[in-house]
Amino acid sequence: MPGAFNALVARAIEKAGFPAVYVSGAGLSNAVHGLPDVGLVTMTEAVEHARRICRAVRVPVVVDGDTGFGEAINAARTVAEMEAAGVSAIHFEDQVLPKKCGHLDGKALISPQAMAEKIRAACAARSDDDFMIIARTDARGVTSFEDAVDRAKRYLDAGADAIFPEAMRSKDELAAFAKQVNAPLLANMTEFGKTPLLGLTELAEMGYRMVIYPQTALRTAFGAITAMLADLKQNGDQKAWVDRMQTRAELYELLDYDGLKRIDEAVTGSNTIGESS
Repeated sequence: MPGAFNALVARAIEKAGFPAVYVSGAGLSNAVHGLPDVGLVTMTEAVEHARRICRAVRVPVVVDGDTGFGEAINAARTVAEMEAAGVSAIHFEDQVLPKKCGHLDGKALISPQAMAEKIRAACAARSDDDFMIIARTDARGVTSFEDAVDRAKRYLDAGADAIFPEAMRSKDELAAFAKQVNAPLLANMTEFGKTPLLGLTELAEMGYRMVIYPQTALRTAFGAITAMLADLKQNGDQKAWVDRMQTRAELYELLDYDGLKRIDEAVTGSNTIGESS
């Protein structure tokens, strides 16, 4: 599941043939609000962001629910709002609010009992049993690997459908976690973090059933944007970049421009939707 930081990226992910779209909290904070991923975005902003992405695609959408934006009752409301927005699954983490990016140092954890309460509240709040509640534990980067395993088992007992062990330090740790935790597991293959980048087949053989690439599209896009802007500033034109751009025709295909024209023609008998730049 590659991460989509807006609805157009979500459509590109779907068109590329991926079975689901991931919506990263970091992508929302960074790309939409220009903020670091430290818990500054509200639940209302996160739900609206997810709703736009859900409207743009037909595949399931999995959303980063941060800490649930508060205590157990807040996590319950987050589930209700996300489910109403069209989201298929959400994960909550056991960090103290305000949280930090999972691959930064200096994180703090709530008690496993408090996290279990959030999981129970989240499960009680969903109206569709197929809506997936994923429990993320950040314990490996705060306490120990053993605590991460213990917490995962507690969260499963509280009703979590799957477990997301964040910031595992090695391939061996990922494999060991999968052996000790009998549940559907999610692996985070984010770049420049604590976890080594492994292939999808390798992770599947260990027992992981979901793999997210939360910031891959964003980092690639903004790496290219930064280089293009430097060239544009120096050279005064974008000619060297045209062959690397998405064309107008490709954009219109991704937007289903022809579908809008068909609706317009059905209503008016002619096409009144003009082209834009």
